[in-house]
Amino acid sequence: MFKPHVTVACIVAAQGELLVVEERVNGRPTLNQPAGHLEAEETVQQAAQRELYEETGIHAEMQYFLGVQQWIAPDNTPFLRFLFALELTEKAVTQPQDSDIDRCWWLTPEQIIHADNLRSPLVAESVRLWQQNVRYPLTLLSAFQWPFAQGAQQGQA
Repeated sequence: MFKPHVTVACIVAAQGELLVVEERVNGRPTLNQPAGHLEAEETVQQAAQRELYEETGIHAEMQYFLGVQQWIAPDNTPFLRFLFALELTEKAVTQPQDSDIDRCWWLTPEQIIHADNLRSPLVAESVRLWQQNVRYPLTLLSAFQWPFAQGAQQGQA
């Protein structure tokens, strides 16, 4: 059975710039949107809010859904990435809670697209998608937790 890694990512915009996180991958600093894996018993929206807080210290709700991206990494790991967006009136002060995040940066979309240290091609593609100004309502995504959650609790998955 095909089992891709399900991830979420957030485009955070304020005053013409976008928020990225810097993390080390194989000892090399890389840039990414606040992003991470979906965990058991959470919706993709909850995962996006959790990752945003863990990686930036920002408590905020997603405002828009931008789309789903499918990517196969160079090591053949398959990913499905749910991309969200939110717009802040001012650049928020960041305080990463996750020790894997070195720092956060507010950069222009062009700085991100042309950076040579992006975590994956999805980072630049996410910015390009955001620049197209297509925003979908969060109601496009539904989470059905019953009776599935109840069955899982009883060991009847």
